[in-house]
Amino acid sequence: MITNQKEHGAYDDILFMQHPVSEKHARMSVADRAAQFSPFAALTGYEAVVKEAGRLTEQKHELDEEQKRKLDLKVQFLQSRMPNDEIITIRYFEPDTRKKGGAYIEIFDKIKKIDRYQRVLVMGNQLEIPLDDIVDLSSEALYAQFGE
Repeated sequence: MITNQKEHGAYDDILFMQHPVSEKHARMSVADRAAQFSPFAALTGYEAVVKEAGRLTEQKHELDEEQKRKLDLKVQFLQSRMPNDEIITIRYFEPDTRKKGGAYIEIFDKIKKIDRYQRVLVMGNQLEIPLDDIVDLSSEALYAQFGE
C-alpha cells in the first residue's frame, strides 16, 4: 500500500522513536558541543566587543570654583600636618583606560606625600592620585578643622 507523504509526513516512521544512547560514551554537554563549532565563528572577537561596549562608565563632573577652593584648603591643611599617620578618605575620579569616561573611587589610606609640583597625592600603598581628579577628602582632623 502506498501512502501519501503530504498527508502523513516523510519522517512519521521515526518521529517518536527514542534517542539512541551509547553504552560506551557519556553524553556530551551542550557547552562542549557548542565548543566544537567555535573555531568556525564568523565574527571572532565580536563577543568581547559587545561586552566592552556594554560596560558602563561615568563622566567626570567638574567642580565649581567654591568646591575647588575648599579642596585646596584641605590639601594645604593636610600638607601642613605631614608626616601624619591619620587615615584619610579620598574620593577621586579614575579615567578608564579603554573608553571614554571612568569611575569614581573611594579609598581609605594614609597620605605618604603631597607633591604639589607634580600635582599628586602619594598614598601609603604607593598609589599616586592626581590632585585634579580628587573630588573630596575627609578625615577626623579635616572635620574638626572645616566641619565637613
